[in-house]
Amino acid sequence: MDSKDKKNSNQNKSEKESQRDSKSATISGKDKTKIPVRGKQSPKKPYKSVAQKKSTSGLAPKKLGRPKKEDLNGVSDIRRAFHKNEEPLYFISATNFNLLGADEWIKGFRFITYIECFDGQHPNVFSPKNEIPHDDFEGIEDINNYLLQHPEVQDYIKTRSVDGRAGKAMFLMFNEETERLAEKLGLEIMFPSAEMRTFLDNKVNTNRIAEKAGVACVPYVLSKVNNFEHLSEVSKDLGTELVIQTPFGDSGHTTFFISSEDDYLEYADEIEDENEVKIMKRIRCRGTAIEACVTRHGTIVAPLMTELVGFEELTPYEGGWCGNEIYPDAFTPELRKKAVEYTQLFGNQLREEGYKGYFELDFLIDQDNGEIYLGELNPRVTGASSITNHAVFALADAPLFVFHILEWMNMDYVLNVEKLNKRWSKQENIDSWSQLIVKHTNDTIEYVTESAKSGIWKMYDTGHIQFDRMDTHRRAVQNENEAFFMRIAKKGDYLYEGADIGILVTRGRLMTDDFELNDRAKNWIKAIRSQFSSVMVEDKRKSNLSGSLTK
Repeated sequence: MDSKDKKNSNQNKSEKESQRDSKSATISGKDKTKIPVRGKQSPKKPYKSVAQKKSTSGLAPKKLGRPKKEDLNGVSDIRRAFHKNEEPLYFISATNFNLLGADEWIKGFRFITYIECFDGQHPNVFSPKNEIPHDDFEGIEDINNYLLQHPEVQDYIKTRSVDGRAGKAMFLMFNEETERLAEKLGLEIMFPSAEMRTFLDNKVNTNRIAEKAGVACVPYVLSKVNNFEHLSEVSKDLGTELVIQTPFGDSGHTTFFISSEDDYLEYADEIEDENEVKIMKRIRCRGTAIEACVTRHGTIVAPLMTELVGFEELTPYEGGWCGNEIYPDAFTPELRKKAVEYTQLFGNQLREEGYKGYFELDFLIDQDNGEIYLGELNPRVTGASSITNHAVFALADAPLFVFHILEWMNMDYVLNVEKLNKRWSKQENIDSWSQLIVKHTNDTIEYVTESAKSGIWKMYDTGHIQFDRMDTHRRAVQNENEAFFMRIAKKGDYLYEGADIGILVTRGRLMTDDFELNDRAKNWIKAIRSQFSSVMVEDKRKSNLSGSLTK
């Protein structure tokens, strides 16, 4: 396989960071203490059927007949209810990237973040001003637990309470400690339990759920691997070109491409440390993403998006997710239809497992036979959610996150999911947007001395860019010569290999039909990097700091 195919397909993996799971690392400019923010996920539990423990409250399908007087009847009633909402609602995370714009749709919605990406100019973002002592962060879960214990955050939540109710919260990532701390504050988490999410997030379990749902996967086996000879034996029907994934992804770190014993030995310790791994046949594929929401009336499915994966200009990881595109007729009608069917089947099976709400699937399109296969599941909002929730189809009805939150609002409602999905599948209801996740790609540790502002930037014919105006919303981008940039790394932070620098969103496409970065994308990447200055602290240091705050 040539390098072009390898980069474009990234051999079976559109590994999410977030976004779509995310952990990242930064170093605080306030106390200059290391803050590794993307470590391993929650400890793995013995595999067990979530369905055995599920709570089916609120999950039973309702008849779509004449609604009761108190029911919300359709999208317009749902929109009105959220514009009149009195319940305090929060998204608590490292940044507010994943649910940008939610505050414009829902009265009383606020963001509580660790990183202040907008320099205090976003009206509905709250970030504590003073750093309090804490252990090194090993994941976004740790950041959220820190926030829930911070006196400034606790006071903020208390002052916004209504009739003694603290409200409800969403998190990109959370664990059992987050649940305990939220309960102590009186916050209800608007997602199924951390235990369930951990179970579903396990790539091995994802394939088992897909089998039950009737969703096709790349040919694979699930097995413990003891050594290379054992691998060759258990995978003999898959050929010699293999992709191995450990149960929990880490932005390309846990996807291994194996063609020989030398390849295997490079990753042997990580592979053999697992009780079970997913071993797949390596295929030439394109990565795609699709987001959906399990509701009591069925699974709502957004349009299929392309994915940017492994571009060295953006990420140091061969299988690392680094952006998305959405545009009309990106895929054949047959592929779109199959992706929607698979997503609905998977969503229905998730409901059987006891899950409700937002989820995302990666699909892999085989370039040799045209088949579409499931890649992975993210049971959460993700790094692609900003693209999904700001496209024309969502603005015309309501963003996907509105339907997710609705499932947790104790409201009766009637919704014709079939009609909604038909509207969202029409290509005339899709406009063209792209986003780039810009990371530090060098194997260095650097101290940031200058950084770009968040807001709208304008590009001139020379390829140079200039900050044009402050805005907190990507819809303010007027044309392809403008882009919305959301800064993550700021002056005083440290950059390490894989650290998030920021997210750039613009109208139009940033890839060619051959899944290569186009010239406009390369110009924007070069220009936005030029707005950052840093000094070397340590070169070639091996570090555990890795991952993303957005996925």
